[in-house]
Amino acid sequence: MCTTCGCGDETNTRVSTLDGIQPIVEHQHPHDHAHPHDHDHPHDHAHPHDHTHPHDHDHHPATITLEQNLLAKNDLLAARNRGWLAGRGIRALNIMSSPGAGKTTLLVRTLTDLGGHLQAGVIEGDQETSLDADRIRAVGRPVIQINTGAGCHLDADMLQRGLDALDPQPGSTVFVENVGNLVCPALFDLGETAKVVVISVTEGDDKPRKYPHMFMAADLVIVNKSDLLPYVDFDVDECLRQIREINPHADFLVLSATTGDGLAAWYAWLDGSTSRSNSLTESLSDAH
Repeated sequence: MCTTCGCGDETNTRVSTLDGIQPIVEHQHPHDHAHPHDHDHPHDHAHPHDHTHPHDHDHHPATITLEQNLLAKNDLLAARNRGWLAGRGIRALNIMSSPGAGKTTLLVRTLTDLGGHLQAGVIEGDQETSLDADRIRAVGRPVIQINTGAGCHLDADMLQRGLDALDPQPGSTVFVENVGNLVCPALFDLGETAKVVVISVTEGDDKPRKYPHMFMAADLVIVNKSDLLPYVDFDVDECLRQIREINPHADFLVLSATTGDGLAAWYAWLDGSTSRSNSLTESLSDAH
């Protein structure tokens, strides 16, 4: 149980290759990586089930300490993931958004357009089903499905298990599509190379103010579905202003994964060949 956000028991997490292989439900390394993930994982979670007086309302300090300990354990595993990825020159991008913002559509379009120019695999996070992973698989890219059950986010341990199953090649890119949620994924470091937050114009331009922790953590914010701007009440400049107040260092792009408008700036960001100011200028001009 994650007491930080109240989501479900992580033992219900299922990692699957979608190739008929039994889901990986234990902490195993089927590919025998030289992973720095020696599994004396700190999974002896000090669950708050030893309350002598369950109705004693004087337990808040203990709850806060437990939440801090859980995040500290996650951060330790994230550091191991980060070292493992860096040692192999693998770039892992944590893609986060609310449900329906267009994460999967953006990934499918990206993998299709870039073809063999981008060696990439995907780790898909959802509470249930493999619907999004099936869309990635149809493009011909390797994909691992992580179903979190009642869980509302991926954590560092889940990513490690997903990396074991995906077995990415050195120098490749791994897209991690997190569970649709603008709250909890921001709290859990996965050890990723960068965090990418996707919002859509249909959600309203006030999301940075409403969910500051998510945008504070972002390395890149993508405003998707720009083709709908003429039909919705979304102020791109106001959204950017809010993001800049929270996180002045985040990159900012406006695009439509459906029509392809603005995708050149996204591909340039992936390639690392465009500065933040140039990307911003291009994306804003595309949006207007």
